[in-house]
Amino acid sequence: MHIVGILRMSGKKQQVKIIFDSIANRYDFLNHLLSFGFDYYWRKKALKLTGVDSDSILLDIACGTGDVSIEARKQGVKRIFGADFSYNMLRIFNKKSPWIKGRSVQLVAESIPFKESSVTNIAVAFGVRNFYNIQEGFNSFYYVLTPGGKATIIEFRLPSNPIFKRLYKFYFKRILPLIGGIISGDKEAYSYLPRSVEEFDEKINMQELLRNSGFRKIDIYNLTMGIVQVIIATK
Repeated sequence: MHIVGILRMSGKKQQVKIIFDSIANRYDFLNHLLSFGFDYYWRKKALKLTGVDSDSILLDIACGTGDVSIEARKQGVKRIFGADFSYNMLRIFNKKSPWIKGRSVQLVAESIPFKESSVTNIAVAFGVRNFYNIQEGFNSFYYVLTPGGKATIIEFRLPSNPIFKRLYKFYFKRILPLIGGIISGDKEAYSYLPRSVEEFDEKINMQELLRNSGFRKIDIYNLTMGIVQVIIATK
């Protein structure tokens, strides 16, 4: 059953939904282009570090067009559910991967309609900074994970090396919005990305929020000169 949640939208929820609905048709192409193809590596590496296998039950939160789920399937995961607030993203996921039909859910992470201790793994790639309440989202993660289950978070961050940081910010703030805006037709969407990453990096301590939700074992891995961070929190 394809579940469509009727949700009262806050300003941020409405903004995020509009942005991702508007760029859905060019989302995959721009992800691969603007990351120089590294996005494939980040997803593959994160799932390898997590240790998913044929016994895993994966809930892919903020799944977008399904690239994390597709990689997980390559790594042997058979039971996968995709969840995203953007209907247009889910529509493309269903088109790309017919096997997900009936297991795609339109929802926000703060309100997951799964039973307690019902999935072994949660993955969210580049989506946590779009949550309207990150703490509530992590609380939901903890609730639906089985004991020993893992939440795997892949997120952009600003690199610590000052020289590389300046180059990265120039690309992120000047080049990426220009190219993304031209190809997608939505300049605001690709201006939102660097703004949200910088604000998130400066203000949000994910480790603290995960601990507040009950996670005690938290492993952190930095990839590609520190521009991407993988956090694996175990229940």
